[in-house]
Amino acid sequence: MQKWICDVCEWIYDPAEGDPTQGIEPGTPFEDLPDDWICPACGVGKEDFSKYND
Repeated sequence: MQKWICDVCEWIYDPAEGDPTQGIEPGTPFEDLPDDWICPACGVGKEDFSKYND
């Protein structure tokens, strides 16, 4: 699954892990995150994330 990186703080959203801090289940693609989801590290929105190629 495609990982995404925060352009501000470089926190990586890994769909395999989800985001337990905001109730996002493992296996949730970035595209399916709620519109009001924010980066758990710095608080910016989805618009400040880019596809991450590891």
